[in-house]
Amino acid sequence: MIVGVGIDVVDVARFVATLHRVPALRDKLFTPEEREMPETSLAARFAAKEAIAKALGAPPGMSWQDATVRRISGSQPEIEVVGTVLARSKELGVSRFHLSISHDAGIASAVVVAERDT
Repeated sequence: MIVGVGIDVVDVARFVATLHRVPALRDKLFTPEEREMPETSLAARFAAKEAIAKALGAPPGMSWQDATVRRISGSQPEIEVVGTVLARSKELGVSRFHLSISHDAGIASAVVVAERDT
């Protein structure tokens, strides 16, 4: 059963300019594992984190650090949740996330489906 769907689109150039203007955002928005990725991948991960929040009803107090987007070679990207994101997921009964991310032509996008077992 679908609990929620989230989608987000990020202008990569604007996002990268913001990261350069406010370097502390990299540490605020991304886990240590994500921080070393190329900036276009960071834009896509930011879109994914926004989409995760939307799929969970965008509750206040969720930490950006509590969701990690992993790309597994030869497989779909995966979402790992801890802390505030895990707590909200449990509250809603979410048992899995489905994620699609892309970045092309200056745009990064992500769609997340939060699902629970019926």
